[in-house]
Amino acid sequence: MLRNEPQMTDALDHFPLLHSLSAAQRAKVVSAAREVTFPARHRIFDEGQPARGCWLIRHGRVALDALVPGRGTIIVQTIGPGDVLGWSWLVPPRQWHFGAVTIDAVNAVEFDTTRLRALADADPALGYPLVLGLFDAVLQRLQNTRARLLDLYGSPRER
Repeated sequence: MLRNEPQMTDALDHFPLLHSLSAAQRAKVVSAAREVTFPARHRIFDEGQPARGCWLIRHGRVALDALVPGRGTIIVQTIGPGDVLGWSWLVPPRQWHFGAVTIDAVNAVEFDTTRLRALADADPALGYPLVLGLFDAVLQRLQNTRARLLDLYGSPRER
């Protein structure tokens, strides 16, 4: 799939998501990866669509947005280099819960999630640490959201 697997392996080494994988497991993950570039203001996916794909952001920023009845689309969070975009492909019903649009040009590593799921199903020793890595990314996103909400609304102890 990749023309230059050593370069892709080096690019993936910068993401904590894959740090707990062995070299052989990383090689399997690399087989499901490719480098992609999106221009500024490119819609990667829409809320409610079938969830396919997972991206490790190398450069650029992506806005996560949601449709709010009566208010239109609002930006919920902005992610950037080092962040994971997309984990809804892992959990049924496999639909995006937010939309994603690039703010500026984005370079990322994109995973074929159908292939990743097949690899994880065939090798639980690969799937388990991969899922734990994704859960860590989810936890980080939740912590960032919590910090934003505290900043927005203030701590109840400060009132």
